[in-house]
Amino acid sequence: MFLCTNFKKINSLAGIYRHRTNRFIIILLCITLCIVSTAHGQVYEKNLKADSLSLKDSLPVTKTKYSKVPLKQFVLPATLIAVGAFGSSVDGMRDFHLISRKDSVSQIRIDDYLEWGMLGWVFMCDMVGKEKHSLADQFVLLAMAEGINAAAVHGLKNNIETTRPDGRPYSFPSGHTANAFLGAHMAYKEFKDSSPVLAYSGYAIAGFVAASRVYNNRHWLADVAAGAGIGILSVELSYLIYFPIKNLIIRKSGNKAANNLFLAPSIQREGGGFYLSYRF
Repeated sequence: MFLCTNFKKINSLAGIYRHRTNRFIIILLCITLCIVSTAHGQVYEKNLKADSLSLKDSLPVTKTKYSKVPLKQFVLPATLIAVGAFGSSVDGMRDFHLISRKDSVSQIRIDDYLEWGMLGWVFMCDMVGKEKHSLADQFVLLAMAEGINAAAVHGLKNNIETTRPDGRPYSFPSGHTANAFLGAHMAYKEFKDSSPVLAYSGYAIAGFVAASRVYNNRHWLADVAAGAGIGILSVELSYLIYFPIKNLIIRKSGNKAANNLFLAPSIQREGGGFYLSYRF
């Protein structure tokens, strides 16, 4: 009887320890993301010019000006991630006392399709508007942003034990919301100077995806807030990282790379991706 009582106490303490550890990880994530954003935000891009639709025309070195500026482009994603992390780490605050949930609701299924459809939103906008960068640049930027986004979302889901409103695991953060806002923010970056309507249109769809995840009892408000922040931050980081790397490769290889490099989207039954070919 004495041993059983001690085992119960040990299990209880272990549960408390895991819960506190998860809180610590979430808060540490928030601080880390803010530090990373600050470090990357010391440089920024200006007057990026790559308007041709052909890969050859997009390869000349992009004219970029780097200087120290206010970190306004990181305020929104950092705030969303911080709010989501706070809500998820404090008992009873995952919905911020803003909504009342029902145990059973009629499920909205379209969010499962919009999650991935939003990754192509910028290309749909290209058909009716004047994009800032070439199609080739957009493919690479999108691939980089999705790589950052997937690593952050799945890394957190697998390491932080949070339960969804419907009782299922892997709640924090919302991957559907992260992908939707990634696509929306990509369109914003490409069309904010030429077509404000196209630039902001994706956010309405992304907001619907986030709302449907909450309505379907698949996520808490804190989950979708953090997911939106991660999606936006992934795009911002991809724009900061890609162009310096692109310019360095072109300087090293010369403009002859334009005739040898081929990039195109690839869609198969098992999934989608990108086809990259370089002729030596």
